[in-house]
Amino acid sequence: MITQNKINEVYKITNDHWRLLLLADPSKHLVHEYLQAGKVFDVKKDNQPIAIVVLKEISRVKLEIKNISVDPQFENQGIATRLLHFAIQYAKNHQYQQLQIGTGSTSFKELYLYQKIGFRITDIWQDFFINNYDHPIYENHLLLHDMLVLTMMVNIK
Repeated sequence: MITQNKINEVYKITNDHWRLLLLADPSKHLVHEYLQAGKVFDVKKDNQPIAIVVLKEISRVKLEIKNISVDPQFENQGIATRLLHFAIQYAKNHQYQQLQIGTGSTSFKELYLYQKIGFRITDIWQDFFINNYDHPIYENHLLLHDMLVLTMMVNIK
């Protein structure tokens, strides 16, 4: 089963990684920006990346999941859940107090998963997708306007 494959740190972004990154975030410019300061991890099958997560420090106390993506052929196998648990453990191991993730207000499947894991909606960035993307984004047949920011507290003392 795929979920047993190791999560590896990535030091060189390949075309296969880009394909995964752009599934979750269609702006190559924004992805390139956060890759510069982020740490990238992947899951591989037969030496090919099938899932990816990018973690970026926002402050000494806050880590953000900037991108998380699973190849559609491997969805619904627990890989995204495993990557989220990996990010939570990474945040704990590196003494962050908060782990944050942003997603579209129309990303129903993702919102369900993040809340199921324990993230809570803490902010709404109105018109984020309208103001930061060159082309309209539609999810679930709805025009995407707003980003929902979800936060999980880790390392609570």
